[in-house]
Amino acid sequence: CDLMLRRGRVLGLAGESGSGKTTMALAAIRLLRAPAVITGGQAIFHSKPLGGDGLKGTVDLLAADEDELRAVRWSEISVVMQSALNALNPVITIGAQFDDLLKVHRPQLSRSARYERSGEMLDMVGINADRLRSYPHELSGGMRQRAMIAMALALEPQVMILDEPTTALDVVTQREILEELIALRDRLGFAALFITHDLSLLVELADEIAVMYAGRLMERAPAASLFHAPRLPYTHGLLHCFPPMHGARARMEGIAGSPPDLRALPTGCAFNPRCKWAMDQCRHDVPQLEPVGNTGHDVACWLHRGDAEVPAELARPEPVPVEVRAR
Repeated sequence: CDLMLRRGRVLGLAGESGSGKTTMALAAIRLLRAPAVITGGQAIFHSKPLGGDGLKGTVDLLAADEDELRAVRWSEISVVMQSALNALNPVITIGAQFDDLLKVHRPQLSRSARYERSGEMLDMVGINADRLRSYPHELSGGMRQRAMIAMALALEPQVMILDEPTTALDVVTQREILEELIALRDRLGFAALFITHDLSLLVELADEIAVMYAGRLMERAPAASLFHAPRLPYTHGLLHCFPPMHGARARMEGIAGSPPDLRALPTGCAFNPRCKWAMDQCRHDVPQLEPVGNTGHDVACWLHRGDAEVPAELARPEPVPVEVRAR
């Protein structure tokens, strides 16, 4: 399997804009709009609903019928879209939008119970329940994003997909929302897929990180391993695009060139025209995602195959687990 979400853990999905991160996530829950077509694959969901009438058992979402999908969407898998201002209905109050959600998925709740539940969810993300009477445009960007997160958690889903949830927010608000997400994850135990083009956001949030490039999964590793010992030239470039917060100062480097046209990908590895370590094989053959030793680190790169000479930058030792260092 390419990606696996586990309860109580956060999987970060990173890559440049246009690399296919959102497309992959929406394809898994079959929310892609036409003319997009899913040509193959599986999205296996092990359902253990915490409440309501969620689906029970194991189901392949790509083969599920509409009734099965309806039972899963939002009740068990919720989504926080990139722009809360566009995701929220501008002409009805926040409270009315919560009420619509609960009325559809929890029809047994009375109107007063729905209102109480809505207020509890806003309180959980640091917003006063009085804001249920507000319209989206009356809230700040950070409050709108928190309201979307509260709405996504209202039905106690097992999985939450967060698509660039801090885009267009100032650094302080970003930090506050990330801290709230960590606290909510620890408190509620949901699995989260956090999609971002900014690897720095995943430093403290993610347990595991997967990196996409040109529509393909290129590297996957525990977060600490990926940050301290990247194996993919593209990931190495991404990590050098933002300044270190601690230790000695280091020169920031960019990645040469531009992302490829997905309609006319280069032969071989899609990153080879921008890679300073590209070999002849990189220009002819497409590498597959394979393990690097027994480290839990997977990479699609010919530099880690056979007798290829691995650059020192991509051969750093794996970080020692905290438990081992403490002994």
